[in-house]
Amino acid sequence: MDKTANNGEPAIGIPYNAAYHAPMPQHFHVENPHQAGVIPRNAIIGDPKGIPLQQTIYRDTPAPFNCPYCGGSGVTTVKSKPSLAAVVGCMTPFMLGVCFLCPSMDCLWHKYHYCPSCNEKVADFEKSDICAVMDPPHYVQESFALPA
Repeated sequence: MDKTANNGEPAIGIPYNAAYHAPMPQHFHVENPHQAGVIPRNAIIGDPKGIPLQQTIYRDTPAPFNCPYCGGSGVTTVKSKPSLAAVVGCMTPFMLGVCFLCPSMDCLWHKYHYCPSCNEKVADFEKSDICAVMDPPHYVQESFALPA
């Protein structure tokens, strides 16, 4: 311990060294490819055929699932309904006298997934991004499930 010159008491605190630079903190950021729309390699796309499922991602296409209501497993039935983004997408060219609110704009329609056995609504996939019209590779996003 250092003693101060004045009264002999020990100096308390952190010594200051102007030449010392603290290391910069390192941040590790890893993108999750599944959030970007990448389907994992072990994903089940069609009928699960008795395979236990951990999680189902409901999107545009029929999804493999285990029904929480009747306990059955299989592939959902999908029903579509126009979204607000589809209506806005229709109104924009409507100024030219043409409305494209038809199945060709199915990329903007909400998708509702139903159990084929008990007809209960299992999940919904709602779209609100009108910019999806300008993104042809993502018009239809495939549903999938992850095995347990």
